[in-house]
Amino acid sequence: MALTRDDVEKVSLLARLQLTDDELNSMTEHLSQIIQYVHQLDEINTDDVAPLAHTLDITNVLADDVVADCLSREAALQNAPQRDEECFRVPAVL
Repeated sequence: MALTRDDVEKVSLLARLQLTDDELNSMTEHLSQIIQYVHQLDEINTDDVAPLAHTLDITNVLADDVVADCLSREAALQNAPQRDEECFRVPAVL
C-alpha cells in the first residue's frame, strides 16, 4: 500500500493543517517511510507469542477488599462547615 500525496493532503485537511507544497512532499515521503517500517513488523513470526494486556509483568496492583471499621457519624461530620445532627448541609443546586 503506497501513500500518495492526495492521501497526505486529505489527512492534513482532516487535521486542519495548512501545509505548503514543499511540506506536503516532505510529509508524503516521511509518512511513506514510517508505513514501510510498520509493514516490516508484519514479517515477524508471532505465532508463539502470547497476547499481552500490559507490557509489564504486573498481575494485580489493587489491594484486597477487607471489611474494616468505618467512621462514626459524629467523626465524619466533625469538620463539616455546615451540618445538622445527621447530614452534611450543602447549598441547593438547581
